[in-house]
Amino acid sequence: MFSIGDFSKITGLTVKTLRYYHEQGLLEPTCVDEQTGYRYYDRAKIETARIVAHLRSLDLSIDEVREILRGAVEDADLRPVLERQKALLESKIRRDRDIVRSIQAFLTQEAEIEQVMAQASFQVEEKTVDPIQVAGIRMKGRYSDCGGAFARICRRFGRYARGKPMLLHYDEEYREHDADFEACVPIRGGSPRDGIATHELAGGRCVSLLHLGPYDQIGRSYAKILEHVRNKGCEVVIPTREVYLKGPGIIFRGNPKNYLTEIQMMIKE
Repeated sequence: MFSIGDFSKITGLTVKTLRYYHEQGLLEPTCVDEQTGYRYYDRAKIETARIVAHLRSLDLSIDEVREILRGAVEDADLRPVLERQKALLESKIRRDRDIVRSIQAFLTQEAEIEQVMAQASFQVEEKTVDPIQVAGIRMKGRYSDCGGAFARICRRFGRYARGKPMLLHYDEEYREHDADFEACVPIRGGSPRDGIATHELAGGRCVSLLHLGPYDQIGRSYAKILEHVRNKGCEVVIPTREVYLKGPGIIFRGNPKNYLTEIQMMIKE
């Protein structure tokens, strides 16, 4: 007979684990001293311990290991259980890969925002933007209604998304209740579905200005960019665009003072 300490050295299982396996009915001692409560194991238990340790290393649950010990006598008996376990682990790997991609996308986004902030002059600029494919929902109502539209687009086109969400404004003036706008997300791939259209936004020259702060204070940035447009004699092409570089996060809403929005006004050449 081996004491639990010696049996632990022989099997490579900790004393704590051996006690737990005893409690769970996986690996019971050969006998337990009634006076001291000490557990003792005979040589035959070494093979059982090896089997239990190997099955647990395959990430099988206590209940699954217990069931196997009750009915399995050779490796072939394990095939149905291990095929099921293989499928479960493959599914977990795919899920973990998706999580890693989401984390990487988050980290990349934060790094890009930090770079933009470090280089930003917060002055009106003229630049060229490339054509982009977008998935969008055009609607009329309050500007604040766009949140639900963005959520719908992300649910349907999340895996195709390739850029920051943006709002296209089709009105030439501010409208409180019946604004004409389109919530968009740049995409690569996918086709129209569930009331979400896909189309290309033309590239070309645009006047651009970064707005740092809450959305309800963006009017001051519009005043600055429109003054530039007038002074330059530019003709603005509708729709104008708001690109949301940093806004409410996926987890936290964040501080609105740190929201970063790019106003883009396409201009005729």
